Amino acid sequence: MTEPVIAIALRVLPHGAGLPLPHYATEAAAGADLHAAIAAPVTLEPGRRAAIPTGLALAIPSGFEGQVRPRSGLARRHGVTVANAPGTIDADYRGEIEVLLINLGQEPFTIERGDRIAQLVIAPVTRVSFVTVEAHDETARGTGGFGSTGLKRA
Repeated sequence: MTEPVIAIALRVLPHGAGLPLPHYATEAAAGADLHAAIAAPVTLEPGRRAAIPTGLALAIPSGFEGQVRPRSGLARRHGVTVANAPGTIDADYRGEIEVLLINLGQEPFTIERGDRIAQLVIAPVTRVSFVTVEAHDETARGTGGFGSTGLKRA
């Protein structure tokens, strides 16, 4: 087993009675599963979105952030993903975590209490100072934007 580079204890205030705390599905998983803390099933029609509560409030340490990311199986099988992926949880937020899910699939999708709906990744934050300059150094890409490097393999 490889030890993580950074290991922190994350304080969690659970509100979702009977639901598990976030947990890693495998030893090397980067994201911990978040569960739906809903009283009744929620059906997402194609093209619709909903904020799904997780029943958790986190105390993320200063210098870190929480990233709410989609679960690949939901996206692949059902077209259900996180609308604002990755959603950011700031270190000073103490409210309940909700996941903004959207159904990009062709069929309605029903979320039930306890379903694994997203992943939580805790990551270090880098803060920068923004400095005004007269010009940038030249690069091979320059100002080429979307698609400027082409689609074909070399």
